[in-house]
Amino acid sequence: MMRVAICDDEKRIGAELERTLTEICGKVKVKFEIDVYFAGVELCKNMETGTKYDLIFLDIEFAKDEVNGVEVGRLIRETQNNHMVSIVYISWEQKYSMQLFDIRPLNFLIKPLEYEKIEQVVKTYLKIAGSQWGDFTYKIGFDIVKVPIRDILYLESSDRKLILHLTGGRTEEFYGTLKELYREQLQGLDFLFIHAAYVVNYDYIATLRFNELTLTDHKISLPISRNKGKEVRETYCAIMERRRA
Repeated sequence: MMRVAICDDEKRIGAELERTLTEICGKVKVKFEIDVYFAGVELCKNMETGTKYDLIFLDIEFAKDEVNGVEVGRLIRETQNNHMVSIVYISWEQKYSMQLFDIRPLNFLIKPLEYEKIEQVVKTYLKIAGSQWGDFTYKIGFDIVKVPIRDILYLESSDRKLILHLTGGRTEEFYGTLKELYREQLQGLDFLFIHAAYVVNYDYIATLRFNELTLTDHKISLPISRNKGKEVRETYCAIMERRRA
């Protein structure tokens, strides 16, 4: 199920976009739910109380007494620490594009919105999200536990234990081998084996350097081993190029 939010104070545009997305999701055979908001503050309040979205179409220009879409995006990314939701900005003006860099939007669409460009955004999102819509499974004692792959920040190997670092600062510890779990469940997905002790989710990498990377969540830095440096950079660039295609 793909959960979509539309946030635009122009009710006509919101209604048209909802109709277009309904048609596109039907065409690509994706189950979906769409919520429409007319104010950025309303969207943020609902997300703060636990409402989750996969894809948000967010207007930039609201009424003068409203926070604008750039501020809403920063609230989602920085205050709510939500780096997974894909944000698509919509605007009558091209001038805002450079202000959006640190929010990392999926796309920026100019009004009036074109059907083909909306469809391409949906297909791009599905391509990116497809590898993250499964569950990661592990055992604690006799219990089998599942967590959504998209909630994994990184896995850490420590002695014979594995530590699973999840969104929201959660951790789980269990016994296993990092290489085996990577090969069985994460290889081929958008995860990078950066070190004998670390496997990292591409979606949570904020900065990639020569010998370390920084995560978006809590600004954690992890080392990249010397013998994996080239492979990590090549894999990172390959994922980035594939997602742009």
